[in-house]
This record gives sequence, structure tokens and C-alpha cells, in this order.
Amino acid sequence: QVQLVESGGGLVQAGGSLRLSCAASGRTFSTYNMGWFRQAPGKDREFVSAITWSSRSTDYADSVKGRFTISRDNSKNTVYLQMNSLKPEDTAVYYCAAGIRYYSGGSPAHDADYWGQGTQVTVSS
Repeated sequence: QVQLVESGGGLVQAGGSLRLSCAASGRTFSTYNMGWFRQAPGKDREFVSAITWSSRSTDYADSVKGRFTISRDNSKNTVYLQMNSLKPEDTAVYYCAAGIRYYSGGSPAHDADYWGQGTQVTVSS
């Protein structure tokens, strides 16, 4: 069992930056592939980014590629999402996820075993 707690959300102007953090409980954090998803009002949840347990591989949705960076610190049981050049369309609740599986081709499945409670990110124009 893994419990996830996100932090770092807030209100920012377009073009600004935010850094989300996700603190995980449990000794097995370093064995989990981790990721971030988001859900805007009236829309389905969508994949944002994922990182393998070793940090060897990272993946991003096309909509955030080049602007967002995922990273992790296994010694702190924490995964991060650095978000730069934010746009109003990035406004959503952002969810941390653990236990993302990868397809044989190397791309992450857009689902996970464990979810955080979410943190709101609002980007004003």
C-alpha cells in the first residue's frame, strides 16, 4: 500500500512556473514507476508525465512536452513536477500516481495502482 500526498499547487499567471511535489509513504517507493495526471472541469482525467523507478525513462504528454519536467528523489520518497511556461489550459487538478505499468514498447499505461488526493493548479490569463 502506498499513500500519496501532493503539494505545491496554486494560482499563477500565464507564463509563470510551479513545482508540484508528491510525498509517498512506504519503504517500496523506489520500486514504483510514478506519474502525474490532471483533470480539468468537465473533462476526463489525462496523462501528463511518468518516470520509471530508476529515473531512467521519462514520458510526457505532447501538450506539456518541453515545458514540464518530472523527477524523483528516492531517498526522500518524493516525485516532482516542474511546470514552466504555464498556460491557462494547464488549469486542472493534478494527481500524483504510483504503480504505472509500461507496455512492452516502452510507453507508459495511462493508469496507476495508487492515487493522491490532488492539488489544484490555476493559471490566469
